[in-house]
Amino acid sequence: MSSSRLGLRLAACLLNISEARRKNIVENIAKAALLEKNGQTHPEVSVLNIFSDRDYNRSVITIAASVDDLGNSVLAACLEAFQSINMELQEGVHPCLGAVDLIPIYPLSGVSVEECGAVARSLAESLLLHVPGCSLFLFGEADLPEKRTLVQRRKQLGWFTRRDFSTLEPDLGAAPARRCGLTDSKLRL
Repeated sequence: MSSSRLGLRLAACLLNISEARRKNIVENIAKAALLEKNGQTHPEVSVLNIFSDRDYNRSVITIAASVDDLGNSVLAACLEAFQSINMELQEGVHPCLGAVDLIPIYPLSGVSVEECGAVARSLAESLLLHVPGCSLFLFGEADLPEKRTLVQRRKQLGWFTRRDFSTLEPDLGAAPARRCGLTDSKLRL
C-alpha cells in the first residue's frame, strides 16, 4: 500500500551547508534535526543521507519527516549550522552564499508543492527571528508572487561571479553578515 493511501504526508529537505571538512560539525548538524525541543529523538524524523565533498567544502543532509514536523527539524539543523560555521573562514571551490547555503523542500507523499513552499517561507521567517544577521532570498513556491527559479535568482545575485554578497538586498533580513552569509530558502521541484 502506498504511503499516500496510508494518509502519510511526507516532505524532505536537502539541506546544503558550507562545511564538509570537519565531520563532527556536519554530524552535529544532522543530529540536531533529529531532536525534539526536550532533547529526545523525534520518532518521525529521519536523516536519510549525508553527502560531503571535501574539495567543495559543502555537505548535503537529507532530512525527511511529515510536512508538519519538517520545518522544526530543519530549523534546529540550521541553528546548529549557523552556530558552527563561520563564512569568514570558509574555503572551498564551490561558490556558496552562506553557512546554510540552500534549503530546498520537496514533496514526497500526500503533500502539494504549495504546502512545501509555505514550509520553506515559514522556515525562512523563523530563521530571521532566531539568527541575528541572517539574510535570505526566496525562489520557487516560497517566492510569492513571482515564483522565480533558482537559475533566475542565481543570475540576479551574480552567484558564480563573486563571493562578496554584502551589497545585495535579500528578500528577508538585512544585508548579509559576513559570518552567516546569504541563505536561499525555497521549494525546488
